[in-house]
Amino acid sequence: MANESEPRVDSTLSKGLAILEKLTSLKGGMGVSELSRELGLTKSNTFRLLQTLSTLGYVRREPDKTYSATLKTWQVGRSVVENLNLRTAASQMMLYLSEETKETIYLAVRDGLNVVYIDKVESTKPIRSWNPIGGTAPIHCVGTGKAILASEYRLLRDHVMGSLERFTDRTISDIEALDKDMAETQLRGYAIDTGEFRQNILSFGAAISLPNGETVGALGVSVPDVNLKDGDMDRIGAHVQHAARAVSENLSRL
Repeated sequence: MANESEPRVDSTLSKGLAILEKLTSLKGGMGVSELSRELGLTKSNTFRLLQTLSTLGYVRREPDKTYSATLKTWQVGRSVVENLNLRTAASQMMLYLSEETKETIYLAVRDGLNVVYIDKVESTKPIRSWNPIGGTAPIHCVGTGKAILASEYRLLRDHVMGSLERFTDRTISDIEALDKDMAETQLRGYAIDTGEFRQNILSFGAAISLPNGETVGALGVSVPDVNLKDGDMDRIGAHVQHAARAVSENLSRL
């Protein structure tokens, strides 16, 4: 006899969510037959659920007759992140980074193929970098953006491939070079912008994630190259990596 205290799970809803979770995990689309096999559903049930998800705007049918998730799923996730109050969760470690580096500290989230700065701590040095809260930058050429990109590279690579705009002579505008940089970033644990968005301004970034591994933002330190001394790049990178991990742990307790 079933435990009467166990909550009842709506079968149709759970199947629809299983389809959506599967599609959001893919780099490309998936056809009805393959989806039904993967999830153990009938083709007719899978097709009917896909039609419902398409009508609601969460799924689209591609020209090759496969189905893929739309950005509406990301928009829902972004609302969840905002409700988590990422600024509050990151505030202590932003102050820590400010104290350790005396440089400008940023908290950023992804918005399509850009990052948006949602909080900052100003540098105390006379020569400093500057971006306003609410300002944006391309994801492929700043520290916070590259950290987020590296953490989601399997999903975002094809999207960013055609958007590698060059801003300085250091901007990575070739996908093979970006592949190499992303692999190095993943291995190192933090991203480095070597003056790729603004000449002579370097930045370091590390991704912030939820307990399930989903990336929700990044912490960054922005540094004019004249302020850097020997050993500073490794030191700042280690600090930003430590800070991002601490924020991630903080989010797991919310």
